[in-house]
Amino acid sequence: MNMTDEQTGGIYLGLGSNLGDREENIQRALEGISRLPGCAVLSRSSLYRSEPWGRPDQPWFLNMVCEIRTNRDALSLLHDFKGVERAIGREPSPVRWGPRPIDIDIILYRDLNLDTAELKIPHRYCTERVFVVKPLLEIAPEIIHPVLGEPFRKFLEILIQRGEARSCLPYHPTKQRTP
Repeated sequence: MNMTDEQTGGIYLGLGSNLGDREENIQRALEGISRLPGCAVLSRSSLYRSEPWGRPDQPWFLNMVCEIRTNRDALSLLHDFKGVERAIGREPSPVRWGPRPIDIDIILYRDLNLDTAELKIPHRYCTERVFVVKPLLEIAPEIIHPVLGEPFRKFLEILIQRGEARSCLPYHPTKQRTP
């Protein structure tokens, strides 16, 4: 019997938090995602602490990537993820890339290539953000970008060469506190 995409997943989400209890916010987001109709979290990466991307004048983030299984379309998931974010305390803000208690991004949705005003998949910056690439490779080491046809390992190598890997470090809650 062949495994279908619905059985195997292939949908990757990036989660990040830099306000409040960051670990708790991410845990609540994972629980909220798991409670959505037709959704199950299949795997999750470790937590990483990372320097803010786009706006450096804010607290460092905790980030991780998870893989989910669902039979739902990407746009309905996006709307439900916004509800999960609101339940954790995220409010709409005119500030792009500003501080937030939680952020849930759809990074990849199997091999879907979608570009609308509301949603772009693969995520527009997924190859440029070390805090996405590192945890993604932790749970899917052989993953290939579905549009570019390149392994995500290649993007990590580029980010390392640029020196950006220093801005995304493993998080050990008993050993360190925020920057």
